[in-house]
Amino acid sequence: MHTLSRMTGRLALALALALPIAVHAQTPEASKAPPPPASTAKEQQKSSVDQPGNNAPVWREVRSGQPNYSSTPGREAGVLVQPAARFPGQDAMTTAGEAWRKFRNGPITFFGGWILILVGAVIAAIYFALGPIKTHDPLTGRKIVRFTAIERWAHWTMGISFVVLGISGLIILFGKHVLLPIIGYTLFAWLTGFAKNLHNFVAPVFIVTLPIFIAIFIRDNLPEKGDFKWMLNAHKMFLGHHMPSGKYNAGEKAWFWGGVVFLSLILCVSGAILLFPNFDQLRSTMQQAHVVHAIAGVLVVAASCGHIYLGTVGVVGAYGNMRDGLTDETWAREHHENWYNDVKSGKVPGGDAAAKPAGAPQTQH
Repeated sequence: MHTLSRMTGRLALALALALPIAVHAQTPEASKAPPPPASTAKEQQKSSVDQPGNNAPVWREVRSGQPNYSSTPGREAGVLVQPAARFPGQDAMTTAGEAWRKFRNGPITFFGGWILILVGAVIAAIYFALGPIKTHDPLTGRKIVRFTAIERWAHWTMGISFVVLGISGLIILFGKHVLLPIIGYTLFAWLTGFAKNLHNFVAPVFIVTLPIFIAIFIRDNLPEKGDFKWMLNAHKMFLGHHMPSGKYNAGEKAWFWGGVVFLSLILCVSGAILLFPNFDQLRSTMQQAHVVHAIAGVLVVAASCGHIYLGTVGVVGAYGNMRDGLTDETWAREHHENWYNDVKSGKVPGGDAAAKPAGAPQTQH
């Protein structure tokens, strides 16, 4: 028994001594991590002595736009700085982010600002030189339906959201150049942050209501005979000359197709790209969408100034039509004679509404 115990102990001791030797013999040489190249290490040591604190080689590699390691998965996750790019009108190449910033704060704000200033100056000149457009004959007090309740709801919902987006967008785009020198950094920071959040949260309302508005109003805005002639004589409207038209004249149709359909749909698509970055789009896509969004926004805001002017103080009675849905027969006959004749003949809906008693004072809004 003692002999068996001694043999077992000797066997265990022999296995314990042989195991590390066997494991070492089975470890492949390839599993050893290769040491860093001697040349690279020497270069780093030399650079730290000759130019201590010089990180230029590191940042040159970062600015190259080549992807590096990132523990966060995603497109461009390993790219800290975009590669070089150049926007239209720029002479030198620079990083894409810097090129976009210069294009936004340069041509877009410069030319966009002058467009808005010129449009405002023209509208002011027309109003103070020629005054608002009024009817020649007195109002009759007999009303006809010009806009249904659904049309008015669609117009005001889309229109109010558009105005909110337009004002907040102008603050974001031009505020640094116009408002910051006047109100200072503190108030401007609060105002711009509020405008950005307002822009982001009101945008979905506009995106949803715009197609509904287009679907409701597209039928009466289709081109028809006489539109081209009206457009050639559009300037006479401000001089008090009467030009027959359908429910909407050629100028209103131009605003519908150019501003509401074309430019506003561009704003919705480009705005959705900017509003929802979780679609995994690249930074370059976001920058290009912003350029398109800003240009389309400036153009549609400039065009809307003319529409808002004519729909409020520029044409007496126009605002009341969209507010109440009713218009006086005199207004309809002088501004939209062809549509008025169709209504009176029963070709299109819009029959007589409740009329005021004879001799009652008539007002235009």
